Amino acid sequence: MGWLIAGILALTCFLAMALLLKLPRRTWEVSAAALILGLAGYALQGNPSMAGSPTAPKEKVAGAEAAEAVKARKAMGNGSTVTDKYMTPADALARHGQYGDAAELLRGAVAEQPNNGEAWLAMANALVGHAEGNLSPASVLAYRNAERAAPDHPGPPFFLGLALAQSGRTEEGRAVWAELLARSPADAPWRGELTARLADLDAFIARSKAASGQ
Repeated sequence: MGWLIAGILALTCFLAMALLLKLPRRTWEVSAAALILGLAGYALQGNPSMAGSPTAPKEKVAGAEAAEAVKARKAMGNGSTVTDKYMTPADALARHGQYGDAAELLRGAVAEQPNNGEAWLAMANALVGHAEGNLSPASVLAYRNAERAAPDHPGPPFFLGLALAQSGRTEEGRAVWAELLARSPADAPWRGELTARLADLDAFIARSKAASGQ
């Protein structure tokens, strides 16, 4: 059955080129030879009975963790304006682990509003997610642009510190968080979570040093 289907497809392809695409008659022989060569290659290497082996998508559904990251970023910000047409679908993509697509979409947001700190922050987080939690030069640049655009926004240093810690650069991440906590107002809504995360990170660093004999 596989050979029959392959032959029918080859014949259909030739007829389409000859009749629909008006392939010149002088090239019919060459085109037919190319199709026959393709069938010969299939005969040598193909196996109609072989089970398929679909490739899994590179970026899988992220689940609750990605949704929480989007929620935390929104809670720290003041909301976006013109970039809603980018931010809303980009956040939806990020929630489903499609970080590369989200980052690409957010390029339009920062191109339209290069001083929009929240758009830069969302892009930075998407780039980190796309790199499976690792910092890249592009994500660091996006975090810096976010901080430059909104110097009083807690999001850039918070998520930069988180990305540093997740990348194994715990001391650097702690320094970023400690500096953010030091300049955060006493009644800042994010202060409680930041304090708790910093304490958890300190405990992790202490355990790591104890395990290594430092």
